[in-house]
Amino acid sequence: MSTDTRTKRFLNTQKTITSGWLQISIGLGLFSGFLLIAQAWFLASAINGVIFEKQTLHEVQNWLWMLLAVFLIRAILAWASEKAAFHASAKIKQQLRDKLHRHLLNAGPITLGTEGSGERVNTLVDGIEALENYYARYLPAMSLIVLVPLSILVFVFPIDWISATVMLVTAPLIPFFMILIGKGTESLNKKQWRKLARMSAHFLDMIQGLTTLKIFNTSKREADLIARISDDYRRSTMSVLRVAFLSSLVLEFLATVSIAMVAVLIGFRLYYGEMDFLLGFFVLLLAPEFYLPLRNMGTHYHARMEAIGAAEQMIDILETPILNAADATDSTDKNINDTLSPINKPSNIQFKNISFHYEKGRQALDNFSLEIKAGERIALIGESGAGKSTVANLLLGFIKHNKGNITVNDVDLKHYPIEQWRTQLAWVPQRPYLFHGTIADNIRLGATRVADTDIKKAAELANAAEFIESFTDGYDTLIGEKGEGLSGGQIQRIALARAFLKDAPLLILDEATANLDKTSEELIQQSIKRLSKGKTVIIIAHRLNTIKDADKIVVMNKGRVVEVGTHQQLLISDNSSKESAINYKKMLAIFEGMESPA
Repeated sequence: MSTDTRTKRFLNTQKTITSGWLQISIGLGLFSGFLLIAQAWFLASAINGVIFEKQTLHEVQNWLWMLLAVFLIRAILAWASEKAAFHASAKIKQQLRDKLHRHLLNAGPITLGTEGSGERVNTLVDGIEALENYYARYLPAMSLIVLVPLSILVFVFPIDWISATVMLVTAPLIPFFMILIGKGTESLNKKQWRKLARMSAHFLDMIQGLTTLKIFNTSKREADLIARISDDYRRSTMSVLRVAFLSSLVLEFLATVSIAMVAVLIGFRLYYGEMDFLLGFFVLLLAPEFYLPLRNMGTHYHARMEAIGAAEQMIDILETPILNAADATDSTDKNINDTLSPINKPSNIQFKNISFHYEKGRQALDNFSLEIKAGERIALIGESGAGKSTVANLLLGFIKHNKGNITVNDVDLKHYPIEQWRTQLAWVPQRPYLFHGTIADNIRLGATRVADTDIKKAAELANAAEFIESFTDGYDTLIGEKGEGLSGGQIQRIALARAFLKDAPLLILDEATANLDKTSEELIQQSIKRLSKGKTVIIIAHRLNTIKDADKIVVMNKGRVVEVGTHQQLLISDNSSKESAINYKKMLAIFEGMESPA
């Protein structure tokens, strides 16, 4: 399917969401068109009566009162039509934004991590707003472009077939030249949207990396680059506007010439007495109104081109493949759902011959097998790229394995509804994300219906209560995006408080003590020991003090399990086969701050 066909089909599909409001808007616009014809007749009758029939103001006041009534009704209809069109576009925007947002959530952080967030933000904000004029202005206008002129022709043909013929012949020329010029504008507009998306992505990346740019003295270079990108975008915008203004000029010119032809023909016939003034003036009043919807098409056609450019970006988002477990078919088997472990009851987890690759040629797990018993504390270690994070992402439901199966209490994980499964686990990443809001809001994330006492208790268990209560507003202290205003250790302890509050039976820790000072590390280690009691714990580790007390240490290399055992067992083991590129002793030697015990 071609890009144009795909885009048009996408826009038409969204139209069905709110076709009722659009039909109301079109119907009100058509009724206003009929009143326009009546308005022209009342005005022509009043002027004809004053000039040719020498009528007084009292004699033509009925026509004037009817004119006033038509003016008021048309104003009300125009307002109502605008409101209906607005409701139509608002409903489409709301549902489409929700659809895009849900798709991004379903795609998951692993899939989205490969794309620029700036482009997606631009599409979700400016792109969605660009559709408003398409549905609120363009679609109703396109229907009225046909209906209103046809209604006028129905009244004009019996009165003056010559003028009606001129209108009928010249009218198609306007949309023909509009479309002819618009084809070029459409291509330019698509390029402009792509440039805007790239510029948005670059701006966001630069803002997020501003500290790095300052440290390496490259901020001026980036500023110059942004100036060039902005100037390039300015040029592309002016190219689109230049063609848009040209199309408007062509429309105005053709409409003006057509109206002039009708006026000249009516003038000559009036001069030679071949036509009555009332009918001639009535037709002449309707001529500009006949071409007005066609002249306005230039403005509305530009809205269409903007919508097409934005729709392409939305289609790209909706066609982003969903790799996470959330799209698996939820089981309706009551017996299977009943086996789901209740909260605070650890589960037996087994990986059986799991293989996974993010993309062709990038194998993350290769025939990976591992059994994790309920209540065990497991440490995964290995070099970067060994597959440790992939194991965690599989359990978190961010990705799905290509081969093999994962069982929980002897039930395949794919049978578990993803939302229900995620209630069974808590995750503390290496770099937790705190949202803009209060500290209390960030702790209760995902558990909104909890008492303040529970939040405070979770903070105490995470060794976070002391620094939180030192703030003037305590738990109501506002923090910035990504925990702005807090230290790394404080952010980590708030993330641990989240895990304490959730109290899930499965705990996944992605080196929660990395990149912290000694004091913060000790406090967090204490909290982790408290949090781990009675739970199944999986730790992605890079330090000896994190793993030495683990019930089982799993050494990974290139997506495979190399060694399994306790710290003492692995120290005295003699796994030095050539098949293994890495073993526990070698791994300890490359841990930060560690010396090889071998």
